[in-house]
Amino acid sequence: MTTPDVSIAIPAHNEERYIGRCIESVMSSAQRAQVNAEVVVALNRCTDGTQAIAESLGARCVVEERKCIAAVRNAAVRGGTAHALATIDADSWMQPHTMAELIRHVNDKRYVGGGATIWPERWSLGIVLTGFVVARYVIDKGISAGLFWCQRDAFEAIGGFDERMVSVEDVDFAVRLKALGKTRGQRFGTLWRGGIITSCRKFDHFGDWYLVRNPAMVRRMFDGHDRRAADQYWYDVER
Repeated sequence: MTTPDVSIAIPAHNEERYIGRCIESVMSSAQRAQVNAEVVVALNRCTDGTQAIAESLGARCVVEERKCIAAVRNAAVRGGTAHALATIDADSWMQPHTMAELIRHVNDKRYVGGGATIWPERWSLGIVLTGFVVARYVIDKGISAGLFWCQRDAFEAIGGFDERMVSVEDVDFAVRLKALGKTRGQRFGTLWRGGIITSCRKFDHFGDWYLVRNPAMVRRMFDGHDRRAADQYWYDVER
């Protein structure tokens, strides 16, 4: 059996509404770039049709039931077999040229890994201002997020995503990946042209102005260990 060029890890909790579009975007972008990509979906407390949809599209599914997104991300990554890997959320999708940019960067020894630009599926003034509210917590770190990519040895060298955290585990992962790169003489990269598009379901649920009007919630989420805030905004939101 041929080893895939890249493993795409997707965490999923009741994602039947989005998982199909996500996987199809990965496969389409990979085909366009002539890349052999495997997709691994980590099922987390799923009670809907997520698994059936994912498997019908050729994805491999693993199960991680803990109420911890970091653990779910790790399960998806470690369920893959390729040396190169990337993560994407189930409610996001790749653009046609994303995979080509990803492969070009992840195999470039100048980079330890990196993130990507994130574009919302729709725009509003509230969404734009929310971006500024969130940016103040990450802009000084020199990182990007959305879709993380690196070689498997780098992922394991930093211990993957920190399972002690219940939120912003992605920001923490990026910071530690960047620090590893500094010790190796490598830099943290960003897929500027090959970014991703993400759903606005949080804005649809809470309202476009919710985080602008609730800066205390943003602070609590960026603490990384506030279970009540994480449950309220992520884990216990109806899907």
